[in-house]
Amino acid sequence: MFPDPLGSGAARLHNAVAMPSHRFSCCLLSATVVIAGCATRARDVVPVAADPSEFTTWTCGRVQDEIDGVQQRAADMAYAVDERAGNNLVALGVGVAIFWPALLAMRPAGLEAEELARLKGRYEALRDTERQRACAPVSRALSPEQAALLPIAVGEWLVYEERVVPRGALVEKRLRVATLQRDEIAYASAAGAAAGWKQDLAGNLWSSPQGQLLWHHLLKRDLVLGQVLDGEFQLEGDPLTRARVRGQVVAVGQQSVAGRSFDAAVVELFGDAIRSEGSARLDGVIVVDRRSGVLLRLDLYSAMAPFSIQRRLARVEPGS
Repeated sequence: MFPDPLGSGAARLHNAVAMPSHRFSCCLLSATVVIAGCATRARDVVPVAADPSEFTTWTCGRVQDEIDGVQQRAADMAYAVDERAGNNLVALGVGVAIFWPALLAMRPAGLEAEELARLKGRYEALRDTERQRACAPVSRALSPEQAALLPIAVGEWLVYEERVVPRGALVEKRLRVATLQRDEIAYASAAGAAAGWKQDLAGNLWSSPQGQLLWHHLLKRDLVLGQVLDGEFQLEGDPLTRARVRGQVVAVGQQSVAGRSFDAAVVELFGDAIRSEGSARLDGVIVVDRRSGVLLRLDLYSAMAPFSIQRRLARVEPGS
């Protein structure tokens, strides 16, 4: 049996809490109204000037962190608009530096156009502040101060217990923290080679070994109770097999997992798994650390085998 790293209270939440379907119907109706409105290309959106005095006392590091945050928020908006419109124009990687140019392909309208204008204005004001301060180029590596705030460290081993449900054999997956960067955590395998597993600091898994699960644009930074999410689970190397899911944050707070304290967010999931021969219902739960995005638990249940799996963080071991 798996230990429940979140305790019986979270387990009860998993069994009892479900997203009301009418809430998503309202969201879809709102999206339809937005898409039906007049479209404006992102490059034509006039920035709303931000007050540069807000940044006068900020250090270069704080300015650059906020630039990252503005780009990430704009990228999330671009992806959401593109998903609803079905244009498949926005292809975003992990690095925050490539997010802003990708916005040139989106077509926001209404409130989203206003928000993009505000973000563009803030971005330009921050860049002006960065130039005026002659800030050094941004390093992708986390500073020692930033790294110290995370619950894991370079060289440590994350040991997961995994099984294909309902009766699959229990296997152990060992991943060594290879790099901690501003926008990414990369892992190595026991053999010392790249494990093929890279995640962003929200907890989205951007690459994994061939045939293994990954998920893009599902999780956001700083998840809050009640927040609604949507995204996809995919298989690395298999673009025809995927699961569209929606979710809701049903619990947040400090949890002791694998002998270490994490700021956990519990997200209930439900949706449909799809491959060429048909589809099947999917539901489950994903639990991540809100500071680092480290996966603490993934339970997916579906009649479609690739999306029926349990993965739990069992322990964290020191590096050799």
